Amino acid sequence: MLLVNCALLLNLLFAWSVFGGPEEEQGVKYANKCEVCKVLAVELEARLDETGKTHDVLEIGYSVDDIIPKKKKDYKKSELRLLESMENVCERILEYNIHKERTDSTRFARGTSQTFKTLHNLVDKGIKVELGIPYELWDKPSVEITTLKTQCEDMLESYEADIEEWYHTHQGNIPLTRYLCTDRVLKEQNDSCLYEKTGSKDEKKKETKKVSSDTENTKDKSVKQEL
Repeated sequence: MLLVNCALLLNLLFAWSVFGGPEEEQGVKYANKCEVCKVLAVELEARLDETGKTHDVLEIGYSVDDIIPKKKKDYKKSELRLLESMENVCERILEYNIHKERTDSTRFARGTSQTFKTLHNLVDKGIKVELGIPYELWDKPSVEITTLKTQCEDMLESYEADIEEWYHTHQGNIPLTRYLCTDRVLKEQNDSCLYEKTGSKDEKKKETKKVSSDTENTKDKSVKQEL
């Protein structure tokens, strides 16, 4: 029994690691370049919106006798604001979850997916649900999310100069998704994911239908196992 449990644990850890087993078999679908850039651009602009609400003024320069007045610069236009906004911006991705009821880039989003809301409700009602992973790990960042964070960090480092140029020259005039993603990261490549949004009626109907189907399958499996 101990050997069996150890084997199961090792298989679980292997499947949930970044370099885990066959992706198709594990149901893992990593973010592509378009999706990574989209998330990075959205999160960085959101972070800049947060840091841009202040009216602080920075005093730049140093004088021993304070005779020479220090230069003043609005924090909103400063290099410091950009650096503080970029710092740990990819950490925000760990707040995301995979919404497997969706098939496009919107599967990467905050909040509990409709699928897991339904599964949690089943557990609360006493129905046995087997996903192949411990219940305690259901709400932990999945391998797709942790990998997306790493992809984000790599892209941020590679295109830092372009982001700085946009910040100082084009911010407020050109969306970062267009400047960074369409015109640079995905130049002459498919950028359709940048225009995918959640919330359409058709999408909600599809999600509800898929979750209902998954729920029925889960119930059937639970009943069969109990029988």
